[in-house]
Amino acid sequence: MFDGLVLLSQGIGHFLTPASLFNVVWATLLGLVIGILPGLTATMGVALLVTLTYKMAPDQAILTLMCVYLGAIYGGSRTAILLNIPGTPANAAASLDGHPLAMQGKAGLAMGLATTSSTLGTMVGIFFLAIIAPLLSEAALKFGSYEFFWLALFGVIISGQMSGSDTPLKGYIAGILGLLVAMIGMETLHAHQRFTFGIAALGGGVDLIPAMVGAFGFAEILSTMKRKAVGRVAAVNDRVVPTFREIFQYWRTILRSGIIGTFVGIIPGVGEDVGSWSSYAAAKRASKHPEEFGKGSQEGLIAAETGDNAVVSAAMIPTLTLALPGSAAAAVLIAAMYIHGIRPGPMLMVENPVFLYQVVAMLLLATLANLVFGLSLTKVFIKVLMVPRERLMAVIYVLCVVGSFAITQRMFDVYVMLFFGIVGFVLREMKYPMAPLVLGIVLGDLLDLNLRRGLLLTNGDPTPFFTRPISAVICLIIVFTILMSIPAVSKRVRAIFSRSSAESPAKG
Repeated sequence: MFDGLVLLSQGIGHFLTPASLFNVVWATLLGLVIGILPGLTATMGVALLVTLTYKMAPDQAILTLMCVYLGAIYGGSRTAILLNIPGTPANAAASLDGHPLAMQGKAGLAMGLATTSSTLGTMVGIFFLAIIAPLLSEAALKFGSYEFFWLALFGVIISGQMSGSDTPLKGYIAGILGLLVAMIGMETLHAHQRFTFGIAALGGGVDLIPAMVGAFGFAEILSTMKRKAVGRVAAVNDRVVPTFREIFQYWRTILRSGIIGTFVGIIPGVGEDVGSWSSYAAAKRASKHPEEFGKGSQEGLIAAETGDNAVVSAAMIPTLTLALPGSAAAAVLIAAMYIHGIRPGPMLMVENPVFLYQVVAMLLLATLANLVFGLSLTKVFIKVLMVPRERLMAVIYVLCVVGSFAITQRMFDVYVMLFFGIVGFVLREMKYPMAPLVLGIVLGDLLDLNLRRGLLLTNGDPTPFFTRPISAVICLIIVFTILMSIPAVSKRVRAIFSRSSAESPAKG
């Protein structure tokens, strides 16, 4: 514990330099702008910025990306409150009570509550990151190829289960498509070319950054241009800074939502929107005034914003210790870490233990910047919404092209970006989620490599995948997750549990 405090203090001190603080300021402001503008997601912002941080020092690059990530998730609450249009998917739940508050003439207070609860939610996630990550990293050292195969599969399955908009089947299909994309190119054990169809440029596989820029950037441009233009902005004439009493009276809601958001963040690939909705639903069930939810409840707004921001910090737990992204934006951060020579995974605490606490320091600085800018520049940020979306989308398109080309300087990567943008747009129109697709691409190599390595160690015998204790447990969890996504099975299991709970009091 003492060593952890020492490393944390060193991590904070490392970034208390003029250059680092300057990066915190501009990156957080950029993240806020990205979050405020409808159609620009946190994942898209981080993916575009990866290419611009290529020449930066590794710690400064990750600091910049982290500030953009956190700022965008927080910034999306602005349009959710003022326009009833979530700036990012994570802020959809915040619009349910934030916008009614704005219509009641309390837009400033609503944004102040969102700012404060976002800060507290992030702090809860940071606390658990500092406590859980070293323990999980130590436990992960006992994992072998068999366990990592099942972990990668679990990440794709649970992401598809929880982010499938209409049905989990669509999430599973999106995840499998991502895994298939990851199989393209030369496999690492025997150097065989797979699924290249004679295209030499595919020999090295599909690069993650162009694919993600396309799926989240170009696809967003197409989706945004299809939608109607943003409506009239609600006026902000009241106070922005909430009183201590207005926040403290909901301390149970804040703590509960922070813990729920942390749990959701630890699950690979689920994302901030699930944390927000889960926290909102739990707050409504536990509230003394559930009838006010959806009509301007301050408690509902606080729960939603606490939950989604807690996910951001907690998503770093599996990202750093297992190399399993806790969210779509965390998947981009993994790619950025590899680009800058940082290897997330179980060996991180052995090879680079300081980096974990540097990430904690990054989140603390970004959270502080969000709090200061969120409370002091509210009326300034509203003017960002006046930017014509036609001009904005043109700039974003240029960034998508330049960003895809910048890292390897191949026109082929631009074509990859365009292809995934069109595919992503079509999938969105058909209500397929993007997070499982991206997670499949990220985890595909981990799954494929550990499957073949495990079979190589046993001369083709798959038995250890099912007989080793940890592998067997993860396998059973995956099977149970898939079975519970089948409506008939889920309905049957719930009926059994409800029947047994009804019989228990009678026997008593």
